[in-house]
Amino acid sequence: MQVPLIDLRNIRKTYGEDKVPVHALRKIDLAIKNNEYVSIMGPSGSGKSTLMNIIGCLDTPTEGQYFLEGEEVHTMNDNTLARIRNRKIGFVFQTFNLLPRASALHNVELPLIYSGLPADERKKRAEKALEQVKLGHRKDHNPNELSGGQRQRVAIARALVNRPSLLLADEPTGNLDSETGEEIMELFDILHKKGNTILMVTHEEHVANHAHRIINILDGNIAQDRGVVKK
Repeated sequence: MQVPLIDLRNIRKTYGEDKVPVHALRKIDLAIKNNEYVSIMGPSGSGKSTLMNIIGCLDTPTEGQYFLEGEEVHTMNDNTLARIRNRKIGFVFQTFNLLPRASALHNVELPLIYSGLPADERKKRAEKALEQVKLGHRKDHNPNELSGGQRQRVAIARALVNRPSLLLADEPTGNLDSETGEEIMELFDILHKKGNTILMVTHEEHVANHAHRIINILDGNIAQDRGVVKK
Protein backbone atom coordinates (compact mmCIF):
# COMPACT_ATOMS: atom_id res chain seq x y z
CA MET A 1 0.00 0.00 0.00
CA GLN A 2 1.43 3.36 -1.07
CA VAL A 3 2.01 5.91 1.68
CA PRO A 4 0.15 9.20 0.98
CA LEU A 5 2.28 12.25 0.32
CA ILE A 6 0.17 14.18 2.85
CA ASP A 7 -1.66 12.44 5.67
CA LEU A 8 -3.52 14.60 8.21
CA ARG A 9 -5.21 12.86 11.12
CA ASN A 10 -7.59 14.64 13.48
CA ILE A 11 -5.85 17.99 12.96
CA ARG A 12 -7.07 20.80 15.21
CA LYS A 13 -5.74 24.34 15.54
CA THR A 14 -6.85 26.67 18.32
CA TYR A 15 -5.65 30.22 18.90
CA GLY A 16 -5.95 32.28 22.08
CA GLU A 17 -6.61 29.40 24.45
CA ASP A 18 -5.85 31.58 27.51
CA LYS A 19 -8.52 34.11 26.52
CA VAL A 20 -11.34 33.48 24.06
CA PRO A 21 -10.36 30.43 22.01
CA VAL A 22 -10.66 30.60 18.23
CA HIS A 23 -11.02 27.18 16.63
CA ALA A 24 -9.39 27.71 13.22
CA LEU A 25 -9.41 23.97 12.45
CA ARG A 26 -11.73 21.62 14.31
CA LYS A 27 -11.13 18.10 12.99
CA ILE A 28 -9.35 17.63 9.69
CA ASP A 29 -8.69 14.19 8.25
CA LEU A 30 -7.14 14.41 4.82
CA ALA A 31 -4.92 12.30 2.58
CA ILE A 32 -3.33 13.48 -0.68
CA LYS A 33 -1.45 11.12 -2.96
CA ASN A 34 1.61 11.76 -5.08
CA ASN A 35 0.82 13.54 -8.37
CA GLU A 36 -2.62 14.74 -7.24
CA TYR A 37 -3.77 18.23 -8.20
CA VAL A 38 -5.93 19.59 -5.38
CA SER A 39 -7.60 22.94 -4.72
CA ILE A 40 -8.65 24.15 -1.29
CA MET A 41 -11.53 26.63 -1.23
CA GLY A 42 -13.46 28.43 1.48
CA PRO A 43 -14.68 31.87 2.55
CA SER A 44 -12.55 34.26 4.57
CA GLY A 45 -12.06 32.89 8.09
CA SER A 46 -12.96 29.33 7.09
CA GLY A 47 -9.55 27.93 8.07
CA LYS A 48 -8.15 27.29 4.59
CA SER A 49 -5.07 29.50 5.16
CA THR A 50 -4.40 27.82 8.52
CA LEU A 51 -4.65 24.43 6.83
CA MET A 52 -2.23 25.53 4.11
CA ASN A 53 0.23 26.82 6.71
CA ILE A 54 0.17 23.51 8.57
CA ILE A 55 0.62 21.49 5.38
CA GLY A 56 3.47 23.84 4.39
CA CYS A 57 5.15 23.38 7.79
CA LEU A 58 4.78 27.11 8.49
CA ASP A 59 2.60 26.35 11.52
CA THR A 60 1.99 23.37 13.79
CA PRO A 61 -1.33 21.85 14.89
CA THR A 62 -2.65 22.15 18.42
CA GLU A 63 -3.71 18.52 18.23
CA GLY A 64 -3.49 15.69 15.73
CA GLN A 65 -0.89 14.07 13.51
CA TYR A 66 0.67 15.22 10.24
CA PHE A 67 2.73 12.83 8.12
CA LEU A 68 4.60 14.09 5.05
CA GLU A 69 5.89 11.19 2.95
CA GLY A 70 5.50 9.03 6.05
CA GLU A 71 7.54 11.37 8.30
CA GLU A 72 5.92 12.62 11.51
CA VAL A 73 6.06 16.35 10.83
CA HIS A 74 3.98 17.25 13.90
CA THR A 75 6.81 16.12 16.22
CA MET A 76 9.61 18.09 14.54
CA ASN A 77 11.39 21.12 15.97
CA ASP A 78 11.70 24.45 14.13
CA ASN A 79 15.10 23.71 12.59
CA THR A 80 13.95 20.38 11.19
CA LEU A 81 10.76 21.96 9.86
CA ALA A 82 12.86 24.61 8.08
CA ARG A 83 14.85 21.85 6.36
CA ILE A 84 11.64 20.09 5.35
CA ARG A 85 10.28 23.34 3.88
CA ASN A 86 13.45 23.91 1.89
CA ARG A 87 13.84 20.33 0.67
CA LYS A 88 10.30 19.04 0.14
CA ILE A 89 7.95 21.99 -0.40
CA GLY A 90 7.97 24.62 -3.13
CA PHE A 91 5.95 27.75 -2.28
CA VAL A 92 4.19 30.08 -4.73
CA PHE A 93 2.60 33.18 -3.18
CA GLN A 94 0.10 35.75 -4.44
CA THR A 95 2.63 38.56 -3.91
CA PHE A 96 5.53 36.71 -5.64
CA ASN A 97 7.97 37.44 -2.73
CA LEU A 98 10.95 38.13 -5.01
CA LEU A 99 14.06 40.06 -4.02
CA PRO A 100 13.63 43.38 -5.90
CA ARG A 101 17.34 44.04 -6.55
CA ALA A 102 18.26 40.50 -7.58
CA SER A 103 18.02 39.02 -11.07
CA ALA A 104 15.48 36.36 -11.94
CA LEU A 105 18.32 33.82 -11.92
CA HIS A 106 19.50 34.81 -8.44
CA ASN A 107 15.93 34.76 -7.09
CA VAL A 108 15.52 31.19 -8.36
CA GLU A 109 18.91 30.17 -6.95
CA LEU A 110 18.08 31.21 -3.39
CA PRO A 111 16.64 27.90 -2.08
CA LEU A 112 19.73 26.11 -3.44
CA ILE A 113 22.04 28.41 -1.50
CA TYR A 114 20.34 27.27 1.71
CA SER A 115 20.77 23.68 0.52
CA GLY A 116 24.55 24.16 0.31
CA LEU A 117 24.95 23.29 -3.39
CA PRO A 118 28.09 24.51 -5.22
CA ALA A 119 27.69 27.70 -7.30
CA ASP A 120 28.02 26.00 -10.70
CA GLU A 121 25.35 23.43 -9.88
CA ARG A 122 23.06 26.14 -8.48
CA LYS A 123 23.31 28.14 -11.68
CA LYS A 124 22.60 25.13 -13.92
CA ARG A 125 19.55 24.10 -11.93
CA ALA A 126 18.22 27.67 -11.71
CA GLU A 127 18.61 28.12 -15.48
CA LYS A 128 16.81 24.83 -16.10
CA ALA A 129 13.94 25.86 -13.79
CA LEU A 130 13.57 29.17 -15.65
CA GLU A 131 13.51 27.27 -18.95
CA GLN A 132 10.71 25.10 -17.52
CA VAL A 133 8.54 28.21 -17.11
CA LYS A 134 9.65 29.62 -20.50
CA LEU A 135 11.59 32.49 -18.99
CA GLY A 136 15.19 31.52 -19.67
CA HIS A 137 15.64 34.55 -21.93
CA ARG A 138 14.85 36.91 -19.02
CA LYS A 139 17.20 35.37 -16.45
CA ASP A 140 19.29 38.54 -16.07
CA HIS A 141 16.32 40.87 -15.54
CA ASN A 142 15.28 42.18 -12.12
CA PRO A 143 11.62 41.89 -11.02
CA ASN A 144 10.88 45.56 -11.84
CA GLU A 145 11.81 44.78 -15.45
CA LEU A 146 9.27 41.96 -15.66
CA SER A 147 5.49 41.87 -15.99
CA GLY A 148 3.31 40.47 -13.21
CA GLY A 149 2.92 37.19 -15.06
CA GLN A 150 6.67 36.92 -15.62
CA ARG A 151 7.34 37.60 -11.94
CA GLN A 152 4.97 34.80 -11.00
CA ARG A 153 6.79 32.51 -13.44
CA VAL A 154 10.06 33.36 -11.68
CA ALA A 155 8.39 32.51 -8.37
CA ILE A 156 7.20 29.17 -9.79
CA ALA A 157 10.71 28.43 -11.08
CA ARG A 158 12.06 29.17 -7.59
CA ALA A 159 9.48 26.76 -6.14
CA LEU A 160 10.56 24.06 -8.60
CA VAL A 161 14.33 24.43 -8.34
CA ASN A 162 14.79 22.13 -5.33
CA ARG A 163 12.69 19.43 -7.04
CA PRO A 164 10.18 19.39 -4.17
CA SER A 165 7.67 16.67 -3.36
CA LEU A 166 4.88 19.27 -3.19
CA LEU A 167 4.09 22.57 -4.94
CA LEU A 168 2.01 24.71 -2.58
CA ALA A 169 0.34 27.71 -4.24
CA ASP A 170 -1.50 30.40 -2.25
CA GLU A 171 -3.86 32.43 -4.50
CA PRO A 172 -1.31 32.27 -7.36
CA THR A 173 -3.44 34.41 -9.71
CA GLY A 174 -4.65 36.91 -7.08
CA ASN A 175 -2.43 39.79 -8.30
CA LEU A 176 -2.84 39.10 -12.01
CA ASP A 177 -5.35 40.12 -14.66
CA SER A 178 -7.65 37.39 -15.93
CA GLU A 179 -5.70 36.65 -19.15
CA THR A 180 -2.34 36.44 -17.38
CA GLY A 181 -3.90 34.42 -14.58
CA GLU A 182 -5.17 31.87 -17.08
CA GLU A 183 -1.66 31.59 -18.58
CA ILE A 184 -0.28 30.84 -15.10
CA MET A 185 -2.96 28.21 -14.53
CA GLU A 186 -2.09 26.59 -17.88
CA LEU A 187 1.50 26.41 -16.64
CA PHE A 188 0.34 24.62 -13.47
CA ASP A 189 -1.61 22.19 -15.69
CA ILE A 190 1.60 21.41 -17.60
CA LEU A 191 3.61 20.98 -14.38
CA HIS A 192 1.01 18.54 -13.05
CA LYS A 193 1.12 16.51 -16.27
CA LYS A 194 4.89 16.29 -15.83
CA GLY A 195 4.40 14.62 -12.45
CA ASN A 196 4.29 17.45 -9.90
CA THR A 197 1.92 17.24 -6.92
CA ILE A 198 0.09 20.56 -6.62
CA LEU A 199 -1.98 21.91 -3.73
CA MET A 200 -3.54 25.29 -4.38
CA VAL A 201 -5.52 27.63 -2.14
CA THR A 202 -7.96 29.87 -4.02
CA HIS A 203 -11.34 31.54 -3.61
CA GLU A 204 -12.03 31.56 -7.37
CA GLU A 205 -14.10 28.69 -8.74
CA HIS A 206 -12.68 28.88 -12.27
CA VAL A 207 -9.14 28.65 -10.85
CA ALA A 208 -10.05 25.76 -8.55
CA ASN A 209 -11.53 23.86 -11.49
CA HIS A 210 -8.07 23.41 -12.99
CA ALA A 211 -7.44 20.90 -10.21
CA HIS A 212 -8.72 17.33 -10.28
CA ARG A 213 -10.06 17.51 -6.72
CA ILE A 214 -11.62 20.39 -4.75
CA ILE A 215 -11.79 20.49 -0.95
CA ASN A 216 -14.18 23.05 0.54
CA ILE A 217 -13.39 24.26 4.06
CA LEU A 218 -16.09 25.81 6.25
CA ASP A 219 -15.83 26.75 9.94
CA GLY A 220 -12.64 24.76 10.36
CA ASN A 221 -14.06 21.53 8.90
CA ILE A 222 -14.00 19.84 5.51
CA ALA A 223 -17.47 20.57 4.20
CA GLN A 224 -16.98 18.87 0.84
CA ASP A 225 -14.30 16.82 -0.92
CA ARG A 226 -15.13 16.19 -4.56
CA GLY A 227 -13.56 15.30 -7.86
CA VAL A 228 -13.63 17.65 -10.83
CA VAL A 229 -15.16 16.33 -14.04
CA LYS A 230 -12.93 17.37 -16.94
CA LYS A 231 -14.52 18.25 -20.27
